[in-house]
Amino acid sequence: MGKEMHRPEEKHLMEEAPATNKRLSRVVLGTAQLGMEYGIANRVGRPDIKTAEAIIREAWQGGIREFDTAQAYGESEKVLGKCLRTLGLSGEARVISKLPPNLGGSDEKNIERAVERSLTRLGVDSLFGLLVHKESYLDQFHKGLEETLSKIIEKGLVRNIGISIYSPERALEALKKQVISIVQIPTNLLDRRFEAAGVFREAGQCNKQIYVRSIFLQGLLLMAPDEVPPGMRFAAPILERAGRLAKRSGLTREQLALGYVRQAHPEAKVIFGAETLEQVQENLKSWEMVLPDGISSQVQKDFGNVEDKILNPAAWPLHGKR
Repeated sequence: MGKEMHRPEEKHLMEEAPATNKRLSRVVLGTAQLGMEYGIANRVGRPDIKTAEAIIREAWQGGIREFDTAQAYGESEKVLGKCLRTLGLSGEARVISKLPPNLGGSDEKNIERAVERSLTRLGVDSLFGLLVHKESYLDQFHKGLEETLSKIIEKGLVRNIGISIYSPERALEALKKQVISIVQIPTNLLDRRFEAAGVFREAGQCNKQIYVRSIFLQGLLLMAPDEVPPGMRFAAPILERAGRLAKRSGLTREQLALGYVRQAHPEAKVIFGAETLEQVQENLKSWEMVLPDGISSQVQKDFGNVEDKILNPAAWPLHGKR
């Protein structure tokens, strides 16, 4: 399986891209949208391969060097791998992927085969990060899974092991696992459970890296109240409140959502996805915005106790589909 040699027609963007902006080194492009229809606000569906390539190119030229994917994200690994090869980035990009969420037990051969499938689809020699996709697998760590994942690192297939978490309690538990160096959690201007539980503080003390996903709550935070599907009308009042705060502050919804997470968690890496080139461009601009004084404290005041039925997409009627 090794890394493919660059072909003459490849564009070698790594030679053309500007040096990575230090602030942008915290930004990770999520690629779920490249492999399937994803998000409540998605109106264009899954992008075609040319659009996917344009998205990756724009992200790279904008300074992004890390890409988040998963075997469970439809064709995401395959599409991302093809784009990286076409653009000549396979040897430079840092790719984080996730094991299948239904992968049972801690069987070493089974897990190694799953990793090799990801490497083949992505066309890379090794993964920057390999995440366990379900927090329930923490219960398997003392039954051999931790040892198996350590061996995957020793074989050079993966540089970092991590886990995708939903609950603050399990995030704190994950941070105590020696083999885990990456913990991916959902956090946004409505969902600050992990702040309250001290997860970010604990990660700093343990020298572990937090990756924040769901900063737009699968696109819900970007929607106007009258745009939400009928089954999600219960979210309209809080979206109206967020919209008023953004307008008063002279910000777009994207700028408020991105700016809050960037400012509130300066040591965390932040994942955003896109299904169009314009979304990448807008998100990169929004990331560079400096929030007006007092916005973070106002967010914490206005959105101090949001219901779980809003914060948890798995609880949405038909997962938020129209």
